[in-house]
This record gives sequence, C-alpha cells and structure tokens, in this order.
Amino acid sequence: MAIDQIDCVFCKIIEGELPAKLVHEDDQVIAFKDIHPKAEVHLLLVPRTHIASLEQLEIKHERLVSHLLLLLPDLAHQQGLQDGFRTIINTGRGGGQEVDHLHIHLLGGSQLPGF
Repeated sequence: MAIDQIDCVFCKIIEGELPAKLVHEDDQVIAFKDIHPKAEVHLLLVPRTHIASLEQLEIKHERLVSHLLLLLPDLAHQQGLQDGFRTIINTGRGGGQEVDHLHIHLLGGSQLPGF
C-alpha cells in the first residue's frame, strides 16, 4: 500500500479494515451509506483504485469513470429514488473534499436539501 493509502479511510473500508454498510461492490467500485448523511438517501461510490481526487484522473481511468457514472442510476433506483437524484464530486479542500480518495456522493429522497 502506498504512503497516501495507509491513512485513507476509504482504502481501509475497501480492505475490510473498517466497517461500512455496503450496498454494492464489484471489481472496480464499492458503494456504501454515508455515516453522516445529508439526505434521506446518501451513498458514496468509491473506486477500489486509490485516486486522490478528480484532478488526478487520467485517460487510463476512462473505463473506471464510465463504470462509476453508469452505475449511479441503477443504485439510485435500488434505493427507491424513482423521481430523481443528485450527484456530487467534491474536489480539493476548497471544493469541500474531506477524504483524499475520489468518490461520488449520490443523494436523494424527500429531505434533499436545496443549493
């Protein structure tokens, strides 16, 4: 494990070192419920590959990014979000990113906050 991955909470969840309420996992991605939800439904989609943020994506990640985006509607519908959902990717400290591992927030439900 690389130095930046040693203290990464998402890497620890991926490795099974920390618990999470998983709703999906495959060879590229895990998805789990956020422990501090901002909406009725609040999932985090996390690539198994440690990529610090959206800014570190490269062409070689094209398949992974496509997989993440195509997975979002299925997960939303599985969570009962038939009327729509919100996705957020915070990038860098100034963009609100708290964990240095690329992840997508999937939010929805009756208590979805406005902007």
